[in-house]
Amino acid sequence: MNIEQQLAGQVERHLSLIREQSEMLRNGALVIGDRLAEAFRRGRKLLIFGNGGSAADAQHLAAELVNRYRLDRPPLPAIALTTDTSTLTSIANDVDYREIFARQVHALAAPGDIVLAISTSGSSPNIIQGLRAARERKTWSAALLGSDGGDAAGLADLDLIVASNETARIQEAHLLVEHMICEVIEFRLFRAPLADVASA
Repeated sequence: MNIEQQLAGQVERHLSLIREQSEMLRNGALVIGDRLAEAFRRGRKLLIFGNGGSAADAQHLAAELVNRYRLDRPPLPAIALTTDTSTLTSIANDVDYREIFARQVHALAAPGDIVLAISTSGSSPNIIQGLRAARERKTWSAALLGSDGGDAAGLADLDLIVASNETARIQEAHLLVEHMICEVIEFRLFRAPLADVASA
C-alpha cells in the first residue's frame, strides 16, 4: 500500500465513522450545549480537562468560548485545567499526578458549574479522579470518550462515547462535537443563525 492509498483510507474511515455515529454525536452536542447555555445564563462557568491531544482540545474549546466561535459576542467563562504549569507540576510533584485535575476541580468548581472531561481511552487515572471530584462538588459533568469509554464510563452525568479504537478518528469526532457545542451555545444565547454569521 502506498502513501496515497493510506491517506485515502484515513479519509474513508473518518467519513464512515462520522456517518455511522452522526445522530449520537449531534444529540450529545445538543444536550451538552443546552446545559452550558443555561449555566452561562446563570453566571456559572465551564471547567475542561484532558491529556495530550485532548488537553489541546480542552484549550481549543476554552478559547472558542472565551473569545469567539463564529460570532462576535460577549466572552463566556470557560477554563482549561491544562494550562497552569505551576499548578499542574506542583500537584504532580507534591501530591500525585493522578490528582492534577481533581484538585483544580475541588478548588474552582461550584454548584451550577459544568465539568467536561475529554479522553480517547477513558482509562487515565487523572481523568477518572477529575470526574469523581466533579461529582463530589455537585457539578453537572460530561465526558467525551472513545472505544468503550474505559473506566471513566458512567462517572459523568453524560457520556458521549465515540465507538472506535483508532485514536485519530476519535479525536476528530471529539473536535466536531466541540464545535457543535459552540454552535448550540451561540444560537441559544445570541440567536445567531449560521447563514448570518461570518466564519472565523
